Amino acid sequence: MQITVLGAAGGAGQAIVHELAARGHQVVAASRSAAQRSWPAGVTPMATDLHDPTALAAACEDAEVVVMAAQVPYARWATELQGMVDRAADAAAGVGARFVMVDNLYAYGSPGTPMSEATPETATTRKGRLRAAIGEGLLARHQAGELRVTIGRFADYYGPFEGNSLVDQLMIQPGVAGKRVRTFIADDQPHTFHYLPDMARGFATLVERPEADGRIWILPAAPATTQAALVGHLGDALGAAVRHSRVTPAMLWLLGLFNAQLREAREVVPQFDRPYETDARDFEATFGAIETTPHAEAIAATVAWRRAVSP
Repeated sequence: MQITVLGAAGGAGQAIVHELAARGHQVVAASRSAAQRSWPAGVTPMATDLHDPTALAAACEDAEVVVMAAQVPYARWATELQGMVDRAADAAAGVGARFVMVDNLYAYGSPGTPMSEATPETATTRKGRLRAAIGEGLLARHQAGELRVTIGRFADYYGPFEGNSLVDQLMIQPGVAGKRVRTFIADDQPHTFHYLPDMARGFATLVERPEADGRIWILPAAPATTQAALVGHLGDALGAAVRHSRVTPAMLWLLGLFNAQLREAREVVPQFDRPYETDARDFEATFGAIETTPHAEAIAATVAWRRAVSP
């Protein structure tokens, strides 16, 4: 199968490209920096500006499936995200390709109970309402026959290829560097964390199974855990206890006065001060179970990767 992955240089994009290539697919890895990276056999890198419809059309030219894995920083969601998704969807529609959207859980808000596809999309934050609108718009295009759409949703993540996730920035990177690690808001609440290779297996399944079209799917993950447990796994992987502290809501508010990204992160506090878990039974009932990695093993693998790539 010929597949184009947009945003291929990001953590999710890289993981998906590697998984699809391992399954024998021909993959175009499209992003601005794609040509600067090393890719496995079967992958063709293509430098692509996702703001340029002509470049997007070229990247998607022969695709049977287009995977939209590109993201923008929090501070630019309101001005850039909707347009970027629309241009990507238009490029897929222009070549008659299926469109698989890499999405998060923000549309559901923070209900405090496990989130499934049946959970009402009741987000009240700007980011949550935007994500809900993007998903609604894509599914409306599917219903209208303009574009075949599948949406996969997953939670906070970590793993190889990633340098921008909360777990990587607050825990993995400082831990490997011998510095103090931090948990975010509350470290004792159960939280679903997706390990990137597991997430990639889920998206590869959606790519390969056209019966996924026309709806949203919650991707399987290892059982929910706490940030405190992740810190313990990190210490085990490093072979030593780690010094750690917690980013409190008050600290986040203060730091946000000086940092736009942290200012935008204030909206996600309710995702961390209460249980934030997923329910992927619909996915597993439809496609079968996929392999998920225990967090202790996943943290150890992420530490090994981080050590290998750190200067």
